[in-house]
Amino acid sequence: MGSIAEPAPEVNYSKPLGIRFIEYIKRSAISYKTHQAIVLIVTFFAYLTYHATRKTTSVVKSALDPQSPDLDLKSPFSWRRAYSHKPLESTRNSWVLGAGWRHLMVLMEQHCLELDVAFLFVYAVGMFFSGHAGDRMDLRIFLTIGMVGTGLFTALFGIGYWANVHLFYYYLIVQMLAGLFQSTGWPSVVAVIGNWFGKKKRGLIMGIWNAHTSLGNITGSVVASILLKYGWGWSMVVPGLGIAFVGIVLFLFLPVSPESVGASMDDDELLSPRKEGEEVTEPLLRTKSDDKDAVGFLEAWRIPGVAPFALCLFFAKLVAYTFLYWLPFYISHTAIEGRYLSNEESGNLSTLFDVGGVVGGILAGHISDRLGARAITAASFMYCAIPALFFYRSYGHVSMTLNIILMLITGMFVNGPYALITTAVSADLGTHSSLKGNSKALATVTAIIDGTGSIGAAIGPLLTGYISTKSWSAVFTMLMGAALIAGLLLTRLVVAEVAAKIQGLSELTRSRSPETEV
Repeated sequence: MGSIAEPAPEVNYSKPLGIRFIEYIKRSAISYKTHQAIVLIVTFFAYLTYHATRKTTSVVKSALDPQSPDLDLKSPFSWRRAYSHKPLESTRNSWVLGAGWRHLMVLMEQHCLELDVAFLFVYAVGMFFSGHAGDRMDLRIFLTIGMVGTGLFTALFGIGYWANVHLFYYYLIVQMLAGLFQSTGWPSVVAVIGNWFGKKKRGLIMGIWNAHTSLGNITGSVVASILLKYGWGWSMVVPGLGIAFVGIVLFLFLPVSPESVGASMDDDELLSPRKEGEEVTEPLLRTKSDDKDAVGFLEAWRIPGVAPFALCLFFAKLVAYTFLYWLPFYISHTAIEGRYLSNEESGNLSTLFDVGGVVGGILAGHISDRLGARAITAASFMYCAIPALFFYRSYGHVSMTLNIILMLITGMFVNGPYALITTAVSADLGTHSSLKGNSKALATVTAIIDGTGSIGAAIGPLLTGYISTKSWSAVFTMLMGAALIAGLLLTRLVVAEVAAKIQGLSELTRSRSPETEV
């Protein structure tokens, strides 16, 4: 078991205050394994709160008029139904007559898709800049700024409730600024994880760790729904304060890299052998790179594997986020066993897609670790998602049991490669051998890959909004086509991994042949 040396006075200042306090209480230095545990826990809850604040808006939009007696708070579509038969003039009069938040809710319903797309677009564009900045400054400080900023603008959305702000563009601008600060999260937490964990079990570890995304979505929905009865402002302010608080905890305890705290590698990390046939990526580089310049944006794009995986994630996220935004609506408008589910039942049922996604992320990470082949694993999952989507559309309505089973399977194959690419693959490519020991590319590479994917995440729900008015079968055809393209984009990397496996197998066979032994 490795451990760090006793902290020297001249390097104490670089350690987070919380780490120094723990070492002061223990009267001894923290081990390398303990540092890893702290990193996993802190980054897990950090990104959980990022997703929790991201989810609250969808709950608030469905219940923006808490004083309206004819509004069903449990139904996100009841407001649209209630006003669909009323002329625009009457809704304008409701503003003058002081009918609570009716006017703003009509605007929210008319522009809810634009609100979501604006958030995702700013998030995607901001991701590229965040990755560039994250490799050039202390990630602990950068994450703290991002989390506190996210909390501030999430809370400002809710403060509009008490400030009696009825201007739609106020909420649009606040939401876009929240998306900008949200973009700081993913490149930074993946870079920190990549700094601390070598490639040996990175896929499995990050697959389990990536469950924060689904848990954050669930937490945000539950907290926002519970607080609605006290006024929708609380549903935004409390999660905003929550992420700001976790950001402060992160500032106090997160060690961004072993070098930043003077930690020593464990023997099993130093001596872990390279897996046979590995070609696309290298294990995390162990040399210090503090004296090297951060990798540029265009240079990061030229790292082998970055462009194919980024474009693959564009289509993978297009499929995943279409389900995230539209699955409850699709379920509520599809008869299962001859019965239409309520909006509340549809929302609860749709969470099983996330459950399947958690399983898929862990499974994809574990398989890619065992095979030593990220591209083969990601492409295989995307190809398997095609029949899963077809069967869910064709047979999901037959029975509730079949719907649940097919939804779990679909979530597993759709979210598995999405989770693998945004975690282990990004960390692998951020420490590629072509960088020659320079580890200052993790955040940039992660931002490029996930930022490109986030553009697909914005386009998918937007296209679905238009195509679904014609046919849901056409929507699923689009999703199956996107999954096929995602798999095909990795063809060159798959061929390279297969060739490496065959070459490694032939060399192993040759080394064991009688002629070689003689």
